[in-house]
Amino acid sequence: MTEFDVLLTHVAAVLPGHDEPQQVDLAVKDGRFARIEAGIDPSLAATVVDCGGKIAFPGVVDAHQHWGIYNPLPDDVTSESRACAQGGVTTSLSYMRTGQYYLNKGGSYADFFPEVLALTEGRALVDYAYHLAPMSREHIDEIGSLVADHGVTSFKVFMFYGSHGLHGRSTDQSQFLMTPEGERYDYAHFEFVMRGIQKAREENPEIADQISLSLHCETAEIMSAYTKMVEEDGTLTGLPAYSASRPPHSEGLAVTIASYLAHETELPTINLLHLTSRKAVEAALTMAAAFPHIDFRREVTVGHLLADCDTAHGVGGKVNPPLRPREDVEALWGYLLDGKIDWVVSDHACCKEELKFGEPKDDVFLAKSGFGGAEYLLAGMVSEGGRRGLSYGRIAELTATNPAQRYGLGSRKGAIRVGLDADLALVDPDSAWTVRAEESLSTQEYTPFEGAKLTARVTDTFLRGTPIMTDGTVTTAAPTGRFLSRPTAD
Repeated sequence: MTEFDVLLTHVAAVLPGHDEPQQVDLAVKDGRFARIEAGIDPSLAATVVDCGGKIAFPGVVDAHQHWGIYNPLPDDVTSESRACAQGGVTTSLSYMRTGQYYLNKGGSYADFFPEVLALTEGRALVDYAYHLAPMSREHIDEIGSLVADHGVTSFKVFMFYGSHGLHGRSTDQSQFLMTPEGERYDYAHFEFVMRGIQKAREENPEIADQISLSLHCETAEIMSAYTKMVEEDGTLTGLPAYSASRPPHSEGLAVTIASYLAHETELPTINLLHLTSRKAVEAALTMAAAFPHIDFRREVTVGHLLADCDTAHGVGGKVNPPLRPREDVEALWGYLLDGKIDWVVSDHACCKEELKFGEPKDDVFLAKSGFGGAEYLLAGMVSEGGRRGLSYGRIAELTATNPAQRYGLGSRKGAIRVGLDADLALVDPDSAWTVRAEESLSTQEYTPFEGAKLTARVTDTFLRGTPIMTDGTVTTAAPTGRFLSRPTAD
């Protein structure tokens, strides 16, 4: 009679509280870590996997993705969850809203979100959850039921949508967002979203710390003015032009406004998404000092850590907020190494080539915003972070533990610990390779990371103890990813 379903041996595991990997065996029972210690008897397991001395990281909890933004949601879930597995991501948290893109419809979340779940079910290779954006007064009224009935504990505000579309200027906000006639998506709406979330926290005190608001911090008015200036001047082109058209102080101002609104509404759980610049992080730290009663969390993306607007591979690197000059990239790394950043994400948004680029193809202002990157998140952090002295333990916190805890997944995800789901990624830290878009399982045919030299590679990925990638080959078995109602139960 065997005691365990799977036993992983010859593994160096990145465990909570340790900067460096520990030589242990990992025993799995019913999809969870059952024992973690050296020298577990192999005869106790039905299946024994020799990990060849590789490093085991907790499966990545990629807290910022966009499934279904440019492609039909069922198709995107299928392909992009495979790209997740390829990169060691075992849990995807994807942003979803009503309006143009995604399902291209408005209405209540009572109608909209069950359709999202139905279109996703049975197609994901990894586990998943959704953040939702309250776009109308009706949505604010639904926040309580979304928490109680659907296990959605995280919400989002896109601050720049006030007078800006997804890719640039917008002349008809209501049509773009599909909001009711007479309603505005503006600072007043953001305030009332915060009040709605704080009300849900007060109604659910036992999980209040896991109910939060995330903000995309850019200022529409400044972006609109600077876009006009950059285009009329014509000196800059490509990604440098796009960065100049959405300048860093636009981020900093939006961070400041959002933070004061959080103070005014007494909402203490605020996540500042994809900070791209020194000015943005400086503003975030200033607000944290000004409002110490607010539990700010600060996010950066692997794209803004690995690429800059001068060296990224072409206009395909257009993203919101933009890739920045090298000095901002270095500033982000400095803040990350100083412990000022809470987690790193991919902001994965697959946009196929025929949709991404306008005519002419090198006009950055005609291109769509966003690109994939989940498949490079962990390898990029181990490669570049390791080179800069970032410990493996800190990488595990940034890519798994911290987002899992904030977003209500900490009882099941985010660490290699007894009782948690046996999600992990095996990494060969000495496997040099060159990023090529054609090798990605995403349906996106390009990447701004094309040609980047990485020194670590994810070779194997396990979801709840079951391999979903082995020796670099993602399984073709039926997807077993599950929707995660939050907060997850022990």
